[in-house]
Amino acid sequence: MLGAVTDADTTVGKLLIAEPMLGDPNFERTVVLMIEHRTEGALGVVLNRPSDLEVGAVLEEWADLAAAPSVLYVGGPVEPNGVLALGRSRGDAVAPGWTPVVGDVGTIDLHLQPDEVASGVAGIRFFVGYSGWGGGQLESELAEGAWLVVDAIADDVFAPDPETMWRSVLRRQGGKVSMLADFPVHPSLN
Repeated sequence: MLGAVTDADTTVGKLLIAEPMLGDPNFERTVVLMIEHRTEGALGVVLNRPSDLEVGAVLEEWADLAAAPSVLYVGGPVEPNGVLALGRSRGDAVAPGWTPVVGDVGTIDLHLQPDEVASGVAGIRFFVGYSGWGGGQLESELAEGAWLVVDAIADDVFAPDPETMWRSVLRRQGGKVSMLADFPVHPSLN
């Protein structure tokens, strides 16, 4: 992962909601959970891009711990051959290799064996690739207004309907931000 934190101002545990006019097809109508944000860069995963690939087809030994739906999610365009996992802790039992991100959800160290973490997690979501920014890059995008930064809730990671997530996260913000939920996909066709 990245180097030491130097700023108190961080996006860790927050959601980045892609502005409707972002213009980057990798992030069109995405909701990104931020996992790390350091001086050297930032890292998160797209929460609302499920693939058709079953977890068991790639990570057979982890399939029993996968949260429904048991498919890999596309976490972003960086390292598409790598896998990152987010797991929900099981009450007071914290799994070895679990690092908190938001609420009872944290990263899972996939170098451990599934049976080493099984008793401490209530479900794991697996992401191929991640969303990454070099030093200062995310800060520039935020200053340009490309992303809305909002509070995440642990349930966002395991949302049952990723197709409607972008809209539902915007709607729960209230006020003018909630109106963005109805922004047309192709405004020129209105």
